[in-house]
Amino acid sequence: MSHAKRKEEPAVSNGGVKVKVSPWSKALRGDSSWEDKDEFLDVIYWMRQILAIVLGVIWGIVPLKGFVGIAIFCLLNAGILYLYFSSFQRVDEEEYGGTWELTKEGFMTSFALFLVCVVIFYILQ
Repeated sequence: MSHAKRKEEPAVSNGGVKVKVSPWSKALRGDSSWEDKDEFLDVIYWMRQILAIVLGVIWGIVPLKGFVGIAIFCLLNAGILYLYFSSFQRVDEEEYGGTWELTKEGFMTSFALFLVCVVIFYILQ
């Protein structure tokens, strides 16, 4: 995003001193207020990438192979993120284009990252 289009970070007043709130600190607190939609979508995207790395390492070491491994990854990836934004953050999905839009945000890149991690750790085993 260009600097002209980027919104200023939300600030919290702390006795007259403005303190910027990190998106990750808001992401770890339940029921946070997300004024910037792109900020929340970025959190969803990067959480999905972290989850793909973790699951890819586990799948490569265990090893879970074939359709079953891929299906379990897809279900876990979509399910965990769905529970995160619907139950933990309690965002209104319609503000982001519906449940499907949030569920598929960054899914294909996380799937590719998952496959790379699985292959690397499977070969190293």
